[in-house]
Amino acid sequence: MKIGELSRRCAVSIRMLRYYEEEGLLKPQRTQNGFRVYGPREEQTVERIKLLGAAGMTLATIKQFLPCIRGEGHLLEPCEELRSTLTEQIALIDQKTETLMQSRKVLERFLLEVQ
Repeated sequence: MKIGELSRRCAVSIRMLRYYEEEGLLKPQRTQNGFRVYGPREEQTVERIKLLGAAGMTLATIKQFLPCIRGEGHLLEPCEELRSTLTEQIALIDQKTETLMQSRKVLERFLLEVQ
């Protein structure tokens, strides 16, 4: 499939797909005239990138994770840095959660003051 079709199927902009390629996350085949050709493997990779991105991971972290995902599903096979990276990501989410909870408390206090 061409890049436009992959973009539609995965709901990701063409610009983002090209960026993924620049970053080494996607490796499409090329036709003789230079057009990118994507297959099911690239579509699956884009879906995995979206899944990991939705979990709050940066592209740099996703780049580390992609080789650890195997098979058709979302299974992770052990990679040397996998466990520490997951622990770091959970800690970042915990920090963000704490910051949001503190912000919520401040807003609640403001609300009580203006009532």
